[in-house]
Amino acid sequence: MLLHPQFDPIAFSFGPLSVRWYGLMYLVAFVQFILLGRLRIKNRSGFLSTEQLDDLLFYGMLGVILGGRLGQVLFYEPGYYLANPLEILAVWKGGMSFHGGFLGVLVAMGLWTRKHGKHWFDVMDFVAPLVPLGLAAGRIGNFINGELWGRVADPSLPWAMVFPQSGDMQPRHPSQLYHVGLEGVVLFVILWLYSRQPKPRAAVSGIFLIGYGAFRFITEFFREPDHGIFGQSYIISMGQWLSLPMILAGVAMLVFAYRKKPL
Repeated sequence: MLLHPQFDPIAFSFGPLSVRWYGLMYLVAFVQFILLGRLRIKNRSGFLSTEQLDDLLFYGMLGVILGGRLGQVLFYEPGYYLANPLEILAVWKGGMSFHGGFLGVLVAMGLWTRKHGKHWFDVMDFVAPLVPLGLAAGRIGNFINGELWGRVADPSLPWAMVFPQSGDMQPRHPSQLYHVGLEGVVLFVILWLYSRQPKPRAAVSGIFLIGYGAFRFITEFFREPDHGIFGQSYIISMGQWLSLPMILAGVAMLVFAYRKKPL
């Protein structure tokens, strides 16, 4: 049985200015987006310029931050933020919903495609393989913060871990790392290999929705459920409820995509 290392959430400080690991993980996510995006541009010559990629990242950043925070407020902790409205602005403390960020990105990409005259699904297919490693970076930030710990685990599990922040000192699943492995590394490999050759429009996006939704559904079985809007008394968690429509939408998109000819 392991003890969570209890990292200092502050990576370094410049006088009164403190830089937190959680914020640095978002920087890592954005940097890998640019690096992998430029590699994909080389493989799809003429689709985007590097300047357009930078602009795309700016729109995506706004969608992730605004949508992710609003999703956390509305889906998971409405009561807390209603009582502490100023905490909504404290994004550096953590607390970002993937599903909210995902909806925010969809809106942001819609605005970007309208500005640049691109097809929305073409852009989403381009972006999808760039997302998983960024998600992994965010989950590493959750692990460093010692938040979003897993359910109570069998003490004999070699990687069972005690998270003092949980308040009960029971061995738990380090579910943040499960997220890193499945929704981050494994999903990235699947999408990167699948998208290496031209695919029908919306197919890559469909695979992303199916893959993320399925992996998130699985990892939620090992994660301490969030209270959400309806509390914790339901058979499946809020994260699983929100993942089900993603899976269904992904299947529908994949079926639709393969009824069309590849572009």
